Amino acid sequence: MAEPPGNATGSTRPGHYGADRTGVTIAEASIAAAWNLQGDPARGSFVDEVRRVFDIALPTSPNTIAVSADLTAIWLGPRSWLLASGGVSRLVDYIQMRDAVNEAGGALFDVSGSRVAWTVSGPRAAAVLGKSCPLDFRPLALAPGCCAQSLLGHVNALFVKHDAPTYTVMVARSFARDILGALVESAAQYGCDVVAPESLR
Repeated sequence: MAEPPGNATGSTRPGHYGADRTGVTIAEASIAAAWNLQGDPARGSFVDEVRRVFDIALPTSPNTIAVSADLTAIWLGPRSWLLASGGVSRLVDYIQMRDAVNEAGGALFDVSGSRVAWTVSGPRAAAVLGKSCPLDFRPLALAPGCCAQSLLGHVNALFVKHDAPTYTVMVARSFARDILGALVESAAQYGCDVVAPESLR
C-alpha cells in the first residue's frame, strides 16, 4: 500500500491507495467562505433579513440543510447555522452583512479559516465513515439533504449527506492531516482514490 497523502490543507498527493478496486473516493472540498449565523428563527424580522441578505431560506428542521445556487446553509442548532460556499458567493462584504444581521437581532461570525472539508463518495463511503463514527449512515437514517454532528475518531466532525453515496465531512483545520490519514487507512481495504480538490457542494 502506498504511503498516505500529505497535509490536507495544501499538500495532498492524489493517487490510489489500498486494494486494486475503487470503493471510495476522497477529495478535499474547497471552502471559499464560511460564516456562523445565529438568531431566533421565530423572529420574523430576522428570518426575512437573512433571506434578503443571503438569498436563502434557513433550514429550521433539525439536522437539515438548504442549498441555493452558490451557498449551503447547514443547521447546527435551534439558533445556529453554518453558511458555506465553495466559490464565488454572496459571502462578501462581511461587515455590511454582519451589521444588517445585528440590526435584525442576530449575530454573524466569519469562521472561514476554521474548518477543512472533504467529499467522501463511492459505494463503500458509508462503511468507511462508520468505522470511526457512531452515526448510522444508512440512507433511512441520514438521507440526502440532512446533516449531523458527531465524532470521527476522537475529533468533532460535521457530516452532510448529498445524493447517494456522497458525504461532505468537515473538521477543525488543526486535525486535517490526522483525519485524512485515518480516512485513507480505513478505506484501504476497499481501494481508495484521493483526487484533486473540488469546490464545496
